[in-house]
Amino acid sequence: MKKIIIINGPNLNLLGKREVHIYGNTSFEDYFAKLVERYSDRIELEYFQSNHEGLLLDKLHEVGFSYSGIVLNGGAFTHTSLALTDAISGIETPVVEVHISNIHAREEIRHVSMTGAQAAGSIVGLGLFGYDLAIDYFLKKPS
Repeated sequence: MKKIIIINGPNLNLLGKREVHIYGNTSFEDYFAKLVERYSDRIELEYFQSNHEGLLLDKLHEVGFSYSGIVLNGGAFTHTSLALTDAISGIETPVVEVHISNIHAREEIRHVSMTGAQAAGSIVGLGLFGYDLAIDYFLKKPS
């Protein structure tokens, strides 16, 4: 069975409370429970969130050679972190970058994704549904 992990970065622990006009009113924990229910017969799905860049790096290193896929929402680190970019390029497990909001329709600094350049692909602006699309990619992608 394929193992896929969702890794969320800073401030995504506040989903459902933070800027609901952008991110909606569903917590990621509630959404993740629905994902597990939807996909548990086909994949082993895990979730990790941290507001600390070093912990995100450690998790990428930990799973980056043994999992089938990584769905990464690096939050603001997407736009600033050479360290996360280097970690993605240094691991073997493919990464799909997801952003709940359309980063291209937000502040100019958010238009550029440093980490996305090393990802297999990026999904932006489709709300939480972007996570479903990333998981579907890994389900349909040949091993």
